[in-house]
Amino acid sequence: MRTIMMLPLLVGLAVALPVLAEPLNYNQVSLRAEVQQKVNNDTLTVTLFAEDQDSDPAKLANRITTRLNQGLETARSNNAIRVSSGNRHTQPVYDEKRKNIIAWRERGEIRLEGTDFAAISSTMGELLGNLSLGGMHFSLSPASRSATENELMERAIEAFQQRADIATRSLGGNGYRIVNLNLNTQFMTPRPYMQSGRMMVMAADAEMATPAVEGGEADVSVSADGVIEVQLPQAR
Repeated sequence: MRTIMMLPLLVGLAVALPVLAEPLNYNQVSLRAEVQQKVNNDTLTVTLFAEDQDSDPAKLANRITTRLNQGLETARSNNAIRVSSGNRHTQPVYDEKRKNIIAWRERGEIRLEGTDFAAISSTMGELLGNLSLGGMHFSLSPASRSATENELMERAIEAFQQRADIATRSLGGNGYRIVNLNLNTQFMTPRPYMQSGRMMVMAADAEMATPAVEGGEADVSVSADGVIEVQLPQAR
């Protein structure tokens, strides 16, 4: 009988022990430091397209293919540019009542990409007589972004340590240790300057002039978030 009556008490103690064993953390401070740097965009991607309409889809496809191939051949003559085919799609054109197909419209793209803005701009000027300008996009190359992030990580850690020193002195501590530290990177590219958006496209199509481009800057930032434990002198 005594053994049976003690079992509930032993079970209750087993459940309660983990709660009592949870450690209490003292003198911990959460800190954050962030560093940022502007970097010039070094990569330009240009999309050019051929678009046409015809009642005969085979003839239409041949015309689009011919124009795209001519553009690819011209662009590939410049070794400073990476050239690739882009999207291509065909869609039906209906009559006013949306019942019968009266023609087909097709669009195909090619892409130019590289770090030599002058070479891309010059090649683009050659192609605009046969193709139309679809869009321009500036970015930071993976190599430049990685190098910038590595540099900023060192600076972010130094800034975190400086704040840890300030917190330790303010609390009267004689040192600290880092409990945990997280490094996070962020990359943002503001809209770069291009010679008056729509006006540039219109001028390029009409006069086949080489559009002036300016890559703008990208903002790269690294933040250091962490927790330190301040070591306070023991009271005598």
